[in-house]
Amino acid sequence: MSESVNYIIFGASGDLSRRKLIPSLFNLYRKNRLPQSFQIIGVAGRPWSNEDFRRVSHESLLELTSIQASESEWNEFAGHLRYFSGDFNQPATYQMIKDALASLETQASNHIFYLATPPEYFLEIISGLAQTGQLEETHGWRRVVIEKPFGNDLESARALNESIHKVMHEDQVYRIDHYLGKETVQNILVARFANTIFEPLWNRNYIDSVQITVAETVGVETRGKYYDKAGVVRDMFQNHLLQLLTLVAMEPTSSYKADALRDEKMKVLSAIRPISAGQVRASTVRGQYRGYTEEPNVSPVSQTATFAAMRFYIDNWRWQGVPFYLRSGKKIAQKSSEIIIQFKTVPHRIFPMQKDFNASSNVLSLCLQPNEGIHLRFEAKVPGTLAETRSVKMDFAYQDEFGSNSLPDAYERLLLDVSAGDASLFTRADQTELSWQLIDPILQEWQGTYAPPLEVYEPGTWGPDASVRLLGDDNCEWIQVCGDQC
Repeated sequence: MSESVNYIIFGASGDLSRRKLIPSLFNLYRKNRLPQSFQIIGVAGRPWSNEDFRRVSHESLLELTSIQASESEWNEFAGHLRYFSGDFNQPATYQMIKDALASLETQASNHIFYLATPPEYFLEIISGLAQTGQLEETHGWRRVVIEKPFGNDLESARALNESIHKVMHEDQVYRIDHYLGKETVQNILVARFANTIFEPLWNRNYIDSVQITVAETVGVETRGKYYDKAGVVRDMFQNHLLQLLTLVAMEPTSSYKADALRDEKMKVLSAIRPISAGQVRASTVRGQYRGYTEEPNVSPVSQTATFAAMRFYIDNWRWQGVPFYLRSGKKIAQKSSEIIIQFKTVPHRIFPMQKDFNASSNVLSLCLQPNEGIHLRFEAKVPGTLAETRSVKMDFAYQDEFGSNSLPDAYERLLLDVSAGDASLFTRADQTELSWQLIDPILQEWQGTYAPPLEVYEPGTWGPDASVRLLGDDNCEWIQVCGDQC
């Protein structure tokens, strides 16, 4: 990359910066993927010096990541780190940043402003940058990266978009969902559209159901204050799970350009059948792990869901009648992000089998994390029998094919894409609003008289029993493959 780029991180003393952003930028630097001329400017409220910022960043790199770096590599990189202490509510902070950037500009003044802050500061920071003229693209480009959550509901997301568009063009805005930066998530489209063995079968004629699971073994930990307001649906469904659904269900594009990809994802979101008020109890499940109300900064009478499962349908030609089951929760039995494509069973048995024998359907599992890979389950004849079959697996594991360190952190890819102006893996304004349009009615109904019961589940299980019943109503069951792989 030949351009000069300045990375300005608001909230540089926070967890995201220390765990993800600085380590990712350091790794890109080691790989010679950052421009020759760059500066990383941290902005936060703590009264740190440049040396404090560099020291804390180095300590976090050693303690919180597995990156192995020599002292000389870090010292070279640390020379690009600067820090400014400022209050996000004060206009003087933004003038200070502007003056600092002006003193650094030697070539094109390209700036990436990364909002690694709580969402209540998003508009404050954008307004401060706009008022000091730092979003104008008269010399070089300006891009703003906004972390989730993007709004708390449809109304707030729409208001946030409107406020942003008053001072910036949409192509300057990068709403980040780190899930989309994962290599395994990007591989969903490669598996579908670079392999002719899959795409002809990827429709209602051959697929019985689709399951998308994002499960965590940890609880809310230090995020109790945020999580008790957000809950699992705002935290995971409105962004991560719906984005994964669009990648599974979208049509092929004519190119790999950002708007072509995002247009197809919008078509999927537009075709999802909204869950009506009368169907919320039958099509959604909510649960809370035992002990949640005793977590720090959580209300002792909280009704916040830490687990949810939902059944959606996509009303278009390809997917009509195929249920998409989505679930996510905390303190679940295994850490697993997985997409299960369950194919239909054969229409007629030609082999002599016992009358009570139930043939297993073929299953394609896309393991996003951990044990990243793809696994195909199909039937094979058991040797020495007349026609007895058994399910067997064909496995692809990233670690075996590409090495144990082959998967870069998602933020590395996303930071590179922002620098390159590639918004393919970022969420467009209309996508955020349409996602909230699907989720809002469910959350509103959960507050009403006919809400599904909030079931308490034991930590270390797969959630409440109602989750099993949700699929049982369709003669289906949840399938786990990834967590069992070696």
